[in-house]
Amino acid sequence: MRPPTEISVLLLSLLAPGVLYAMNNIPALQKPLGMLGLGMVVLGSVLLLILLSVRHKQNIDPLFYVFAEFSFTCLMALTNALEQDGFIKGFMGFYVKMGEPHLSTAYSVLMCYWDGVVHFVVFLLIIHRMFKGKSYRELGLLWAGSSIANQLVLIPGTVVGKYGSNIGPAFLRNIPFFLVPFWAASLLLSRPREMPIIPADKVAMEQNKSLLSRPVDALLVVAALAAVAFTFFRGFVVLDCPLDACFTYTYQYEPYLKDPVGFPRVMMLVYLFYALPLLAACIYGLSRPGCGWMLDLTLLLAGALTQAQWCHVGASFHRRTPYTYRVPADKWWPVVVLNALYVALPVLLALRCYAYPTYFMKHVTQAQTNAEKKKN
Repeated sequence: MRPPTEISVLLLSLLAPGVLYAMNNIPALQKPLGMLGLGMVVLGSVLLLILLSVRHKQNIDPLFYVFAEFSFTCLMALTNALEQDGFIKGFMGFYVKMGEPHLSTAYSVLMCYWDGVVHFVVFLLIIHRMFKGKSYRELGLLWAGSSIANQLVLIPGTVVGKYGSNIGPAFLRNIPFFLVPFWAASLLLSRPREMPIIPADKVAMEQNKSLLSRPVDALLVVAALAAVAFTFFRGFVVLDCPLDACFTYTYQYEPYLKDPVGFPRVMMLVYLFYALPLLAACIYGLSRPGCGWMLDLTLLLAGALTQAQWCHVGASFHRRTPYTYRVPADKWWPVVVLNALYVALPVLLALRCYAYPTYFMKHVTQAQTNAEKKKN
C-alpha cells in the first residue's frame, strides 16, 4: 500500500537539512559556482524523485510538481531561520557567508520562518486536496500572492541594499522562485472558481443596495481609504520626504524604515506602487456591483500583505536588526496596532467576498430576474 502523496512529499522534504549540512561541511562543495551547480543538481534530483513517486498516477496536475519541489525548499528556509536564531548550527554558515549573506538579516529570517511553516503547510494542504479531487484554487491564490510579494521585496532589496556588493552566482537561484508564482497564478486564474447557486432575484436585490445600506462594506471602504493614506505616508517617508511628520514617524516610531539592508525601503515602495492601486481597486469593487474579479484580487492581496507585514513587523523587533533601527520600547503598541490593522484589512476583505459573494456575482438584469421567476 502506497502512502498518501502528501506524506511522500513530507518525507522527501525532510532530506533538505541533510543536503544543507553536506554543503556546509564538505570543502569540495564550498565554491561559489559549485554551490549554484550543486543547488541545481539537488533540485533536479528532487524533481526526479517526485516524478517517480507519482509515476503510477494519471492526469497529474502540473502545479503538483511546483508545490512538491517548493515544499523541499521550504524546509531549507526553515533550517536557515533556526540556525540564524541560534537553535541549531552547522547547516548554513558557509552558504550564508559565501553564497547569500543577506539570508542572515532579520527580514530574511522572518521570511524563512514564513516559508518553512506557512508555505509548507499550505503546500501539503494543496497536495492533499489535489489528490482527493477537491478544489485548491483559493489556497493556491493565497500562496501566489504571498510568494510574489516575497520575491518583489527580496530580490530588489538585496540588490539595492548593503548586501548588493556581495551578490554571487548562488543568488541566481531566486530567479525561478520569482517567475514560477506568476505562472502558477495565471494558471489558477484561468480555472473556473466555485460559486454558490443564488437565485437571480436575490442577486438583483443585493446589487441594488447602495453602499450606505451595506454597513460592513461601508466600513471596509473607510478602512481601505485609511490604508491608502497610510501607504502614501510611509512611501513618502522612505523617499526622504522633508515634512516634520515624516521625520517624527521615522525616528520615533519606525526607524527600521531607514535600515540600510534595503528591504524596508523596497517594501514601502512595493506598497506604494502595487498595493495602493489594488486597494483602490477594492474600493471600486465594493462600490460597484458585479465585480467578480474581487474574489480573486482579495485573495492575492491578503496573501501578499500578510506575508509582507509578518516580515516587516517581525524584522523591526528582531535582535538581528541593529538596536538603533528597532521600534522604540515606548512606541511598541502604536506600531503594532497600526501594522496589525493594516494587514487585517485585506484579510477581512477576502473573508467578506467569500462569505457573501452575491454582490460580486455577474450583474443580473431585470429581464433575467423576471424570466427566472416565471420559470420557477
